Amino acid sequence: MIGRLNHVAIAVRDIAAASALYRDTLGADVSEIVPQHEHGVSTVFINLPNTKIELLEPLGADSPILKFLERNPDGGIHHICYEVEDILAAREQLKATGARVLGTGEPRIGAHGKPVLFLHPKDFNGTLVELEQA
Repeated sequence: MIGRLNHVAIAVRDIAAASALYRDTLGADVSEIVPQHEHGVSTVFINLPNTKIELLEPLGADSPILKFLERNPDGGIHHICYEVEDILAAREQLKATGARVLGTGEPRIGAHGKPVLFLHPKDFNGTLVELEQA
């Protein structure tokens, strides 16, 4: 069902400083900061030859990553994202096995402009999993 690894997301308190670290220290290709108001985060993508790293900074008091940063004050890996060919078929297959889809269960448009779903970390060895339509 899952395809290639699309990205690994890292929650940070200061996205500009984190971007500079990847760009200036590691020599990475770093995108501009993009506010994602509908998701309560600002994002930056670090483009690698085989995948991407997504930096997430809270945007507003209702940001879904604020609690994560309270528990992990230095930031850290927030989720991993896999591509799927058919997100609705993947959702139904996962639900049939007992996996929990977060939120309403309906795909939302993610940072890449494609439908995404999140899966409960307790069902995936403590890891929040994002699925993105390929």
